[in-house]
Amino acid sequence: MPTPRRWTRDELLLAMHLYCRIPFGRQHAHAPEIIELAAALDRTPGSVAMKLNNLTSLDPEEQARGIKGLSGASDLDRQVWAEFQARWDDLALESETLWQQRVTGSTLGAALGTLGASDQPAPVPLPPTTLLTLSNPQPSPIDHQPPPATEALRTTRVRLAQSFFRRLILSTYETRCCLTGNPIPGLLEAAHVVSWSDRPEHRTNPKNGLCLTRLHHAALDQGLIAFDTDCRLLLSPQLKAHLPNQTLQDNFTRYEGQPLRPPTRFPPDPSLLTHHRETIFIT
Repeated sequence: MPTPRRWTRDELLLAMHLYCRIPFGRQHAHAPEIIELAAALDRTPGSVAMKLNNLTSLDPEEQARGIKGLSGASDLDRQVWAEFQARWDDLALESETLWQQRVTGSTLGAALGTLGASDQPAPVPLPPTTLLTLSNPQPSPIDHQPPPATEALRTTRVRLAQSFFRRLILSTYETRCCLTGNPIPGLLEAAHVVSWSDRPEHRTNPKNGLCLTRLHHAALDQGLIAFDTDCRLLLSPQLKAHLPNQTLQDNFTRYEGQPLRPPTRFPPDPSLLTHHRETIFIT
């Protein structure tokens, strides 16, 4: 009987990339997402499904729900899991780079085609580079100035983060606005509860994300809406000052006091919702 092929770190990063986006109920060999990754890795769908179930056994949130997963997690599984938890930003970028190179096989510009207009910069080809190069471009040995490609690599890094964050947030909210239930992808955006500039360490943290329509995303950013400790919608007095208004009533007032639709995993971090409520929300 042939020895099973060991999983490499890169393959596990791709498995984690998918694990973050697929609920436990779809971690089986017939799921299209599993089949897609299996083809890219030249593995069987059963092997990929089993690996995601191994990762489930390391997930404290799933354990809290009574879901145990499979008991065969390897030392490398545990190492990659711990890296993700400790360095979301770096591992998000590394796994998104691998996903676009090995699974979608596309340039970064094409991969970002579904980003919302406010998130979508001009296309930049995805360079065949490692995360180390993206994170730490080396200075020129001649004049100690950044090489010409440095700015492009920095831009690439930002767009990779945007791509990962959008992909993850829309998946965990099942491609529906968490307020209105709007299911049209072109009208949905991955909103940060707390902005990149305010808390850069949370820029790819899925617990800092909400799936919202463009209208509600703008309202969140401008402090016109917020969420209380039970994730119920709050409306700013500044927004209410324009009532009665049919558009505002249809898009905001009818949802006031209602809790947001929960994601399949990674619920919003209460401390980040509180930070937004106390520093951005207009009272």
